[in-house]
Amino acid sequence: MTNLRKILSISTLAIALSAGLAQAESQGAGKSAEAAAPLKAPAGAYVMDPTHASLQWSFVHNRISHYTARFNKFSAEITLDPSNMAKSSVTARIDPASVDANYPADYKATHAKTGFNSWSEDIARNKNYLNAGQFPEITFKSTRVELTGPRTAKVTGDMTFLGVTKPLTLDATFVGELEKHPFTKQPAIGFKAEGAFKRSDFGMPVGFVGDEVTIRFDGEFLKKADVKDASNAK
Repeated sequence: MTNLRKILSISTLAIALSAGLAQAESQGAGKSAEAAAPLKAPAGAYVMDPTHASLQWSFVHNRISHYTARFNKFSAEITLDPSNMAKSSVTARIDPASVDANYPADYKATHAKTGFNSWSEDIARNKNYLNAGQFPEITFKSTRVELTGPRTAKVTGDMTFLGVTKPLTLDATFVGELEKHPFTKQPAIGFKAEGAFKRSDFGMPVGFVGDEVTIRFDGEFLKKADVKDASNAK
């Protein structure tokens, strides 16, 4: 009788555990399905809200770390077709002179021979780096959008950098959308995108920093037909 009770107790515990796991899996699946819900934003042209966007890049520095900097002036526009994402497109423009290296040391004291006042200026103006004086704009124009999930896609396009145009593929994720932005009262969408390219492909010499550059964009976009003043967004 004692053995029978033990067997029954073990069986009851196993059933309870199975039921609990099934419920947890069901709840998890529900959350995943909710997170992966198809994009419901209205179709149309969307312009980037510069007050809610960032563009960073990084490469291996001295073979020991990933050095990261950002651009402070850039713009982007999306033409969105949620019913057929392959027909969607994106264009972007970057001002290379706006690079921000966040270098706190006295650059002139340690790099007097460069002739630049800061590391940011050196990166922006140096002919071995961004050479913004000769090439004042970096551009990206998509040529193909390929869905990889309900809210993810590979966006391939032409990037023009240092006077050279090469294909670049970005892994994009639509983070969210609003039927009405709480401050601007306009439809809004947000997404992030990451990609990588080799500096040498665009004619940039490779020295003590790595050849591969990783870029990451995060930003919000407002429906263009409704945009009045994106600077009002908080």
